[in-house]
Amino acid sequence: MTDMFLEKFRALVPKYLEDEWQEEDGLTPDELDDALSDHSFTIPLVLREFYLAIGGCEDLMEAYHYFWDPEELEVDDEGFLMFLEDEDEQFTWGFRTADLSIPDPIVWRRNNARGQWKSEEGTFSEFVFDMFEWAFNDDED
Repeated sequence: MTDMFLEKFRALVPKYLEDEWQEEDGLTPDELDDALSDHSFTIPLVLREFYLAIGGCEDLMEAYHYFWDPEELEVDDEGFLMFLEDEDEQFTWGFRTADLSIPDPIVWRRNNARGQWKSEEGTFSEFVFDMFEWAFNDDED
């Protein structure tokens, strides 16, 4: 399968961390497969390539919001695969499990206090690029 997003995710390292991308910034395919082996679901291509590109880069994986490590991914009772939480644990982001076969599915956000999911109306790749732009440029205001 062709890498659709891998290089774009790798480019986040020099863009925001002013350093060259290194192999240790990402997970190897074997590391990722091992981390996912206990799950009964398959992650979307875009999330797989995200982990392969920057799954080992703590400065990006924990930039204001916290991306869950692959072994920590879980599906909630409402059928959402959760992958990200904000630092205050007010919101969780995920995909509908019905959309996991889509290469770059729409992201949904749950208000943790109310337990309600709402579409972010953007794909994972759009969401991630926008989120990092916001997280790394917010300090300049």
